[in-house]
Amino acid sequence: MILTLQFIGGLLTLIGGAELLVKGSTRMAGGFGIPSLLVGLTVVAVGTSSPEIAVSLKATLSGETDLTVGNIVGSNIANILLILGVAAIASPLEVKRRIVRQDAPILLGISVLVYLLAFDGYLSYIEGSLLLILQVGYLVYVIKGARRAKDGLEESPSPVRADPRPAYTKGAVFIDLALALGGLGLLVLGSGWLVDSASTLARMFGVSELIIGLTLVAVGTSLPELATSIMAGLRGETDLAVGSAVGSNIFNLLLVLGLTAFLAPAAVHIAPSALAFDFPVMLAAAAAALPIFFTGYKVARWEGYLFLGYYLAYCLYLYLDAAGHDLLPLFSRTMLWFVLPLTLITLAVILWRERRIRASA
Repeated sequence: MILTLQFIGGLLTLIGGAELLVKGSTRMAGGFGIPSLLVGLTVVAVGTSSPEIAVSLKATLSGETDLTVGNIVGSNIANILLILGVAAIASPLEVKRRIVRQDAPILLGISVLVYLLAFDGYLSYIEGSLLLILQVGYLVYVIKGARRAKDGLEESPSPVRADPRPAYTKGAVFIDLALALGGLGLLVLGSGWLVDSASTLARMFGVSELIIGLTLVAVGTSLPELATSIMAGLRGETDLAVGSAVGSNIFNLLLVLGLTAFLAPAAVHIAPSALAFDFPVMLAAAAAALPIFFTGYKVARWEGYLFLGYYLAYCLYLYLDAAGHDLLPLFSRTMLWFVLPLTLITLAVILWRERRIRASA
C-alpha cells in the first residue's frame, strides 16, 4: 500500500512539476513573441520531456538501466501512438509542412541511428556524447529555421497569440521563471519517489523493470505530453500539439538518452528483448507518422483510432509476453501476417491517391 501511494505520489508530483515548468516556459516564450511551432518543438518539447529526463537520470544513477531504457523507448511509442491518437480523436490535428518535410524525417533518422548504436547491447559514453552533439545541432537548426520564417523566407508559423500582447514586464518574467524553477524542483522530488517505488514493485510482482518502464513509467511520464496535445488541439493550436509530440521524441532520444549514456557510471545496457521488439516498434511508429502526416497534412480522427488501436495491441503483447500466455503465438501471427500488412496496404493506397491529387492540382 505504501509503495503504491509512493508511486502515485511521485507520478502526481512529476505531472505537477511538468505543468509548472511548461506553463512558466511557454508564457515566457509567448511574452517574447516566439512562434508557436518553435515553442512546440523546443520549449514545450523540453518541458514535457522533463519527467523522462528526471526519471531516466535517477534510474541510471541508481543502476536501474532497464527502467531507463524502457522509459525512453516506451515514452516515444506512447507519444506517437497513444498521445497523437487520443488528441486526434478529440480533435483532428492539422500538421505544418515543416513537420512533414523536416522534423518527422529527422525523428525517423534519429530513431534509426539510436537503434544502430544500441544494436551491440550497450550505449557508451562516446555514443552518449554523439547524441548530445546532435541535440545541440538540432536546436541550432530549429532556431535558424524560425528566424528564416520570421524574415519571410519560409512558411511563417502562426504566432502563439493572435491578439496584440501587452508589454512583458520584469515582474511577469520573474513570476514565470519562478514557476519554471519550482516545477523543476518538483520533477527532481517526484522522480526519486517514482523510480524507487517502480523498481520495488517490479521486484515484488516478478515483473522486469523493462516492462515497468515501457508501460507504467512511460505512460506516467508521458501524461504532460498527452494533456498538452489534447488542450492544444481543442484550442486550435494543432501545430503546437503535433510539434510537441515530435519534438519530445527527438529530445527523448538525443537529450535524455544522450545524458543517460554520458553520465552513467558504466555503459547503459540494452536488453535483448528491447532490441528485438520494442526498438522496432518505436521505429515503426516513427515511420508510420510520415505518410499519415503527409496525407492532407493532418491526422484525421480515424487515423487517431488506428494509432490508439496499435498502442493497445502493443500493451496487450507486453502483457501476454510477461505472463507467458498461450495466446501469445496466435496474437503475434495475427498482427504480423494480417493486421500489419493490411495497414501498410491501406496507407500505401491513401498515399498514392494523395500524390495523384496533388499532381493533378
